[in-house]
Amino acid sequence: MALPSSSPFLVLVLLVALIRSAAAQPNPAPNSPIRHSFLTLGGKTAIIGEDGQVEWEYRPGSRDGFVLPNGHLLIAWNDKVEEVTREKKVVMSYALSPSNREISTTARLANGNTLVTELGPQPRLLEITTGGAVAREFPLLPETDNTHMQTRMARQLPSGHFLVPHLLAFAVKEYDPRGKVVKTIRTDLPELGGRASESWPFTAIRLDNGHTLVSLTHGNQVVEFARDGRVAWRFTNREAGGLLKDPCGVQRLANGNTVIGSHGATQGISIVEVTPDLKIVWTSDHPHAAGVHHLQILTTDGRPEPQPALR
Repeated sequence: MALPSSSPFLVLVLLVALIRSAAAQPNPAPNSPIRHSFLTLGGKTAIIGEDGQVEWEYRPGSRDGFVLPNGHLLIAWNDKVEEVTREKKVVMSYALSPSNREISTTARLANGNTLVTELGPQPRLLEITTGGAVAREFPLLPETDNTHMQTRMARQLPSGHFLVPHLLAFAVKEYDPRGKVVKTIRTDLPELGGRASESWPFTAIRLDNGHTLVSLTHGNQVVEFARDGRVAWRFTNREAGGLLKDPCGVQRLANGNTVIGSHGATQGISIVEVTPDLKIVWTSDHPHAAGVHHLQILTTDGRPEPQPALR
């Protein structure tokens, strides 16, 4: 028997449907007053100004990198790492070793050396001097021989330990300076969808409060883990309205907001900024940021965005 249009049941059903639909809608903030300049790495390697103009561009296909305090850029591709000036003069270079197949990480350390990770038959973490010599190395434990899925953005912690995400291990592992794993954060927790969600860790950042911010690629979510590995904060496509498409690069801003880049967004919105209460307040659909692999917010409304101290 058909329900009349005034049926309380039908009204309730429609109300629930509207609430769910609203919750799933993105808030792309197209008219946001926020203005950022940023470094984008991925299909393009470029610095985009707050006015949307391309201020600097270099070799495409980059994976990781930063604008250094001296204004130079440190950039990793799958076959090399370079430090290059704004005039595009290479002042430091490291080439992938013949024993491996890819490079995934680069970061400048407080001692002036450069952090590099290599993927392949002998996955390893290296510290490279300004002269290109290996000052430190130890093997990584990615739990897979799938080269491309062994690891991504590694970072050094204030303690001198290293935080390394291992995708197919569903784990962010903390290594001591000798290469011993001293702590593991699991990303295959049931509340994150388990292994079926393919929540592979890509970028892991240790925050000032001791929590760890991790982008989970195919799981299309970004999670802040407490010290004990519990989920303390989570941003998913339910809140993003589907804007997360293989999130890779992630940055926590000084104001507490989180900026996320989607490598799978080859057109349209590829970067979002979200508040702690899960509201999107800024987005970028700049064509040079399409398929962004990593990013670095440089300025916000004309002021330099404070960067994490060199470790």
